[in-house]
Amino acid sequence: MPAPRQPCRACGRDEPVLADRSDGAVVRHGTAVAKAHAPGTDPDGHRIRLAVAAHPRLAGILLPPLPLPSGTHDVHGRPVTAWPYGTPVDPADPDAAPWEDAAVLLARLHSVAPGELPGPLPPMRGPAKAALAVARMRAAANDHPAAAASPVQRAWERLPAWARAEAPAPRSGTLCHGDLHLGQLVRHPAPDGPWLLIDVDDLGLGDPTWDLARPAAWYAAGLLPPEIWQRFLGAYTAAHGPAVRGDADPWPQLDVPARALTVQTAALALAKSAAEQRDLDEVEEIMIDACARIAALPPELEFESWS
Repeated sequence: MPAPRQPCRACGRDEPVLADRSDGAVVRHGTAVAKAHAPGTDPDGHRIRLAVAAHPRLAGILLPPLPLPSGTHDVHGRPVTAWPYGTPVDPADPDAAPWEDAAVLLARLHSVAPGELPGPLPPMRGPAKAALAVARMRAAANDHPAAAASPVQRAWERLPAWARAEAPAPRSGTLCHGDLHLGQLVRHPAPDGPWLLIDVDDLGLGDPTWDLARPAAWYAAGLLPPEIWQRFLGAYTAAHGPAVRGDADPWPQLDVPARALTVQTAALALAKSAAEQRDLDEVEEIMIDACARIAALPPELEFESWS
């Protein structure tokens, strides 16, 4: 299905809409894309995140922003940024997904010393996004049977306060992406340049294991094959990423963030399916089942016990 289009206010052409969500709308304009960020975006944190993306120390890791003409930085109270267009990961070709490239980029990002960058750097927003997902699920609770939402809620309550954005993370001094998934990579220059990370809305200081947690959660839930997970983790440790040790069991570090991303994914599935008035799909059911396994575990059991 072709992407929807909307008229460009500058030139009048109809341009493809690449994303249109409450937390960000992205429209392509020739060789560039414009993004309207979420309402209520913190202006100071936003400014610093953009400066980090443009900093030479992040060259080859983060896609840098493009300069905007004066007077075009805000639309209806939402900050607007411009970026070079890059070729995204092809969802129709999962075998070509750049797991190793993503892992190496994360390892390089996590190895950047915060003192080399503009600051003060804001906190990484990963736990805050998980909390927002659970809030969305609660708001939609009347549209789902209690049997669907309750294991997600119980799994959420089992998490420590830092993973629910209620306390500082025990490891909080690493530069993190905050929302790593395959949709956050593009090739630039398009169509076949090197892979780069995009979307700095959640970037900041935090626990680097959070950036590994989504693929870890998918692996534990049975959605990511073991060989792909091992490729991803092996590439990260080979690139000297600091989140986990290459010579030790990674699960003690990954356990809490992976559970949190499982809850976040399941909560969003419930909220979205309620808003769209549809049944849960197979993948969404798998994530909710994973939450049920987490919720049923004795507190002392580790990550591998619910995989």
